[in-house]
Amino acid sequence: MNQMPQGREVVVAGVGLHPFGRFPEKDLATLAMEAVLPALEDAGVRWKDIPVAYFGHVYYQGMSVGETALGKLGLTGIPIINVENACSSGSTAFWQAYWGVTTGLYDLALAFGAEKVPRGPVTVTAEDSPDRFIGGDHMMAGYALRMRRYMEDTGAPASALAQVAVKARQNGTLNPFAHRNTTYTIEEVLESRPIADPLTLYQCCPTSEGAAAAVLCARESLGRYGIDESRTVGIAAAVLSSGSYNGRGSDHSAFSPYRTEPGAIQAYEMAGMGPEDVDLVQVHDAATIGELQQLESLHLTPFGEAWRATTEGRTSLTGDIPTNTDGGLLAMGHPFGATGIRQVHETVTQLRGEAGQRQVPGATVGLAQCSGAGDVTTVHILKR
Repeated sequence: MNQMPQGREVVVAGVGLHPFGRFPEKDLATLAMEAVLPALEDAGVRWKDIPVAYFGHVYYQGMSVGETALGKLGLTGIPIINVENACSSGSTAFWQAYWGVTTGLYDLALAFGAEKVPRGPVTVTAEDSPDRFIGGDHMMAGYALRMRRYMEDTGAPASALAQVAVKARQNGTLNPFAHRNTTYTIEEVLESRPIADPLTLYQCCPTSEGAAAAVLCARESLGRYGIDESRTVGIAAAVLSSGSYNGRGSDHSAFSPYRTEPGAIQAYEMAGMGPEDVDLVQVHDAATIGELQQLESLHLTPFGEAWRATTEGRTSLTGDIPTNTDGGLLAMGHPFGATGIRQVHETVTQLRGEAGQRQVPGATVGLAQCSGAGDVTTVHILKR
């Protein structure tokens, strides 16, 4: 894959997060502002300092939603880019902000995302797509196909995949921003309502509402804005990729479950690091099988072995591959436009040593991976 050359070093100067869940009393703009304002305060910058903003969202809430949201602060004439890239919308907004700063176009940038996802199954195809007649348009149908094949190919028992959900809920109990913070046993996960065989309800992330934001800055410009460099977290890699030709259907997750691998390799090369350098990871776990296959795509475990790493406790907070330390999508929920930036928020919080009971001791490198329909993949590596 071709990649633009890096320029200036870029850091995350501030992050903000609105809790994920259901908030019928709040509109999308209100959710967004309750993440943007904390991010600005965390960075120590003013709204009038921001020269560009990128807004991740998916569901239709009117045109130019980023402008509507930021209008609550008072529009200042800056470019506001509305980004729709499926479940990777927020992380794509972050990717765009990074490249806008590293190339020297801007010294400072705001990336934020917000979503109010409707209840019920999530469809990913056009209304006239034939996939709607065979169930292939539903996100969890694709994950179920992946899960069935994975279990057949690797010998992974259903209990191993259920353990992913158990671990996620345990982490979620330590996170006040999580949509779901009750714990389950493996048996309760397996006995929950069937969604798409072999997936059960507790192995699927909840659809949610929420918002997240991050302020990015060129390291050489921190002094100009009075930003405290000691609390910044560097961005070592920012990679965005999409699907390549596959005669069986390149944009169907069942046929390309390891699409993250090319982006991961590129991110490691960009950062000058390898999987062995990663202290913690946030991956796209819309369903339990997603976490396992993303860990393998990132080369954090051998292919076909992530389920063993899970049952051995290696992906827990005290393991050597702490995964989805805030609960991931399975506990946090999945407001599409916000999820990718939420992953950045958790990574920054961990690398600052501010994660409280879920803190991974001594973490200095974190990786955030987010996927979207169409084989969209983002991989960001952050470091202290």
